[in-house]
Amino acid sequence: MRKGIHPEYRPVVFRDPGADFAFLTRSTMTSDKTIEWEDGNVYPVVDVDVSSASHPFYTGRGRVLDTQGRVERFRQRYGSR
Repeated sequence: MRKGIHPEYRPVVFRDPGADFAFLTRSTMTSDKTIEWEDGNVYPVVDVDVSSASHPFYTGRGRVLDTQGRVERFRQRYGSR
């Protein structure tokens, strides 16, 4: 790697305030806000809108579409061959 062209790769906390969920990982993202983590160290914190704790796919709150009605409308419109 060339020196001086890559962003700093460091520990960052990503927080989903809506789900009251946070996790510590490594990233190149920067933030002016900081948070004291469970280990006593202070890390930059990045607030996200959706995480695995609030996304409908991962939480099971997703809507199930009525595909049966779509199939019947298709058959009525174009017939079944």
